[in-house]
Amino acid sequence: MQPRFVGRLGVADAVTAANAALGFVAVVAATVDVALAARLVLLAAIADGLDGVLARKYGGTPAGEHLDSLADVASFSVAPAFLVAVVARNAWGFESAWGVVALAACALFVAAGVVRLGLYTAYDTGNDHTEGVPTTLAATLLAAGVLAGVGHPRIVVAAVAVLTLLMVSRITYPDLYSRDALAMGAVQAAAVLAPTLGPRLFPRALLAWATAYLLLAPRFYWRGEGKRS
Repeated sequence: MQPRFVGRLGVADAVTAANAALGFVAVVAATVDVALAARLVLLAAIADGLDGVLARKYGGTPAGEHLDSLADVASFSVAPAFLVAVVARNAWGFESAWGVVALAACALFVAAGVVRLGLYTAYDTGNDHTEGVPTTLAATLLAAGVLAGVGHPRIVVAAVAVLTLLMVSRITYPDLYSRDALAMGAVQAAAVLAPTLGPRLFPRALLAWATAYLLLAPRFYWRGEGKRS
């Protein structure tokens, strides 16, 4: 007997499932090597962009939008939150006041990511914009920050708290043009493959690019072409 998904899912959905699997592997890797976990989160972000490209080229499926949000919960909510929790545990342990604060911030980050993705699937799919910071962007900022050396626990926890609020805000973010999404994917790939090249050149470039989009896109980056994300 064939599995239920045969004939119902497409190639884009397979990449989406791989994205979710990478999120799980990133969680496991964080217990051993935080930098490796950050690279896996960025690899999942590349897969997240690739599934959109494949959906446009080969067509999507009715399940695609739901699978995409489910996968993003694993890779861009749970995985980066766990990564930050490990950073906090290594610095303070969970018995200290700072450790408890960090753990609470990470839990709220996951909850906000779930809410944000649910609202996206219900209200923003098919639009050329979305309300609240995309979870992929939030995860990219955290992972790039760790790889770029901006890894002081208090800075990382503060970033988690700010991104948690921004994910459930009403700030409107336009989708990227395809060319810009491709350029960001290239920088993400470079940060994954060569995170320590030069003075951590690629992670720092990615962090700068993502920060610029976070701060400037709601006002200065508008376009008319939508995309699956």
